[in-house]
Amino acid sequence: MRPANIKPISYLKANAAEVLQNLAENREPFLITQNGEARAVMQDIATYESTQETLALLKILALGNQEIEEGKTTPIANVARRLRSKKIADK
Repeated sequence: MRPANIKPISYLKANAAEVLQNLAENREPFLITQNGEARAVMQDIATYESTQETLALLKILALGNQEIEEGKTTPIANVARRLRSKKIADK
């Protein structure tokens, strides 16, 4: 994070519109400090949503890996056979 993107909370209070415009244009987060300590990070909504989607995908992958480790798997041939028989039954 660039030093220019580290601001005290007083700066945020006085320049909220400018900070939001900067976030939208540059898509770089701001670190907000209070009494010289990091307290919060602000980021634009597009980056936030992208991060949330990435985290959801990582969670799905982690759950899949956990199921593999626990032996909760089904051979692909069995799955294909079940899907084919379901497709025929639905007709």
